[in-house]
Amino acid sequence: MTANYEQMAGRLMVALDYPDAGQAKELVRKLEGIPCYLKVGMQLFYTAGPEFIKELKSKGYRVFLDVKMHDIPNTVKGGAHSVTRLGVDMFNVHAAGGAAMMEAAKAGAEAAVADTPGLAMPVIIAVTQLTSTTQAVMNEEIGIPGAVENTVVRYASLAKQAGLHGVVASSLEVPAIAAACGDDFKTVTPGIRPAGADIGDQARVLTPGEAIRSGSHYLVIGRPITGAADPRQAAEQMIEEMIQA
Repeated sequence: MTANYEQMAGRLMVALDYPDAGQAKELVRKLEGIPCYLKVGMQLFYTAGPEFIKELKSKGYRVFLDVKMHDIPNTVKGGAHSVTRLGVDMFNVHAAGGAAMMEAAKAGAEAAVADTPGLAMPVIIAVTQLTSTTQAVMNEEIGIPGAVENTVVRYASLAKQAGLHGVVASSLEVPAIAAACGDDFKTVTPGIRPAGADIGDQARVLTPGEAIRSGSHYLVIGRPITGAADPRQAAEQMIEEMIQA
């Protein structure tokens, strides 16, 4: 493997969006040897639980636990403490929970690291606006006025002030986030689709190459890989497009 391949593969987050551990393990088997991140979301975590996270970590994978915590600060602090002790490399909260809640998430993770020798501090990121959210939905249903990009940048700035490491956002908003928060502020970008692919329930999408050129640090890709006839080939094609970008 070239250094460039390993670097780009490490920026690919494959979403294990499955209803049970058996199907997820089958995909992991097919991807064996590709040094990508693995994202475990609510559906899989709620059925497979902490033991599945521990199994992935035992195989050497970096794990993004995508459960989008959003609750009162004390509850989020406890949740952050628990998931940090699992050894996850990244987890997220909703920026809409406010600065105190985000600060509590960081405090919970720091307490877990302090209590557990050898445990590394995870990357903590905040969800700004889901990539399925259109301007109309944000304005008329969620009740936030203005442009989506403005809301995303405001939430990103709040997350940085709270001491978090980055945000979840569309790649379309990454340049504005970098301008407001700096190039080192991590951007994790779902809504990635190859050219010509079905966008499904996503609204704000880019191709892998476009996302890398926009400055995205990590690309979350699910169905274009998990739903492919050959998931390994699909993942390799994504990485190649990222390298060529």
